[in-house]
Amino acid sequence: MKTRAITYLESKKINFEVLQYEHEVKGAKYAASVLNVPLEQMIKSIVIKDSNGVFYFCLMPGELEISTKKVAKVLGVKSVTLSKQEEAERVTGYLVGGISPFGAKKNLKVLLHKSLQEFEIIYINAGARGMILKMNYSDLVKLLNPLVEDYAE
Repeated sequence: MKTRAITYLESKKINFEVLQYEHEVKGAKYAASVLNVPLEQMIKSIVIKDSNGVFYFCLMPGELEISTKKVAKVLGVKSVTLSKQEEAERVTGYLVGGISPFGAKKNLKVLLHKSLQEFEIIYINAGARGMILKMNYSDLVKLLNPLVEDYAE
């Protein structure tokens, strides 16, 4: 199966590998454990919304939780909330559990947790449940131009 994320990466001539697994449980912990990859290198793609109604991707390592207070402070907005499932699916064009920042319907600004810069290889959703991209951290940064900070609780 070819997702919009895969098509996007191919169009940019990015090297990646697609890892597939049986999607029985939603979340980075499950995906990392069944694929036998380090949880701290498995990225959760979280869609958030600021107090002005602007949506963002917040890419977090699997073992950390997002701090909406830290995110709001970095963005210079009053508050940030996790988007509702239907909002996330509408702005990205992907189903929750398969959301990828690559090939999303809307071009959202990307926030990236700074701990991920320690790794040469990262794992991120490929745009469908049960599909993960193994790729270089440097390619992710080159394509998404993220705001790299500490966004964790």
